[in-house]
Amino acid sequence: MRFERFADAETLSRHVAAEVVAAVRARPDLLLCPATGATPRRTYALLAEQARHDPGLFARLRLVQLDEWGGLPEGHPASCTAALRRALLDPLGVGPDRFLGWQGVEADPAGVCAALSRRLAEEGPIDLCLLGLGLNGHLGFLEPANWLPLKAHRAVLSAATRGHGMVAHLPDPPDHGWTLGLGEIMAARRILLLVTGTHKQAVLRRLRRERVSTHLPASFLHLHPDATCLFDVAAGR
Repeated sequence: MRFERFADAETLSRHVAAEVVAAVRARPDLLLCPATGATPRRTYALLAEQARHDPGLFARLRLVQLDEWGGLPEGHPASCTAALRRALLDPLGVGPDRFLGWQGVEADPAGVCAALSRRLAEEGPIDLCLLGLGLNGHLGFLEPANWLPLKAHRAVLSAATRGHGMVAHLPDPPDHGWTLGLGEIMAARRILLLVTGTHKQAVLRRLRRERVSTHLPASFLHLHPDATCLFDVAAGR
């Protein structure tokens, strides 16, 4: 895994947005797997701005959803699906036929997980995966553990993850989530790991030691042939 440092989060976000646009121009039906949360928010705003200037650019873009909070009703504003709809699906004009998501998973967990893994195997692999780095080193909802599932599955969430800004304000933050498996993430052709802010300094230091452990899921990106960690000065020097 390569490491690239940027002066600030804005410069990093603009760089990532430009990388996504270039990838879509090279492959219009690109399969993008975007993380949610605060780190990529500015990147997605820049992509939405690009879509307004070039309405046809994302006409064939496909999205696969990385993860989803468990136990939230369909359409809940704190859900990852709602966040993606606000940030990417609606602004970029990605319709249901080009979105592989977690709809209905609470009603049929095994069926939805199997269907998502099957569709990803048939329509994938992921061309470009944009990931964030959890405070405990997680990717998506792949939490530190003695072993990590390879395919889409239900994940028990750590206390750190339950304190995430997307759900920490809820009276009862979700205790589980749904996420793609490590094998499905690692099968992506290209991965960009975005890390910003002083609160990520400690976990970024752990990641840069170049040791692979299931107790630091992001460390598996060291084994990927085309993974880059992009971080700002606030997160690391």
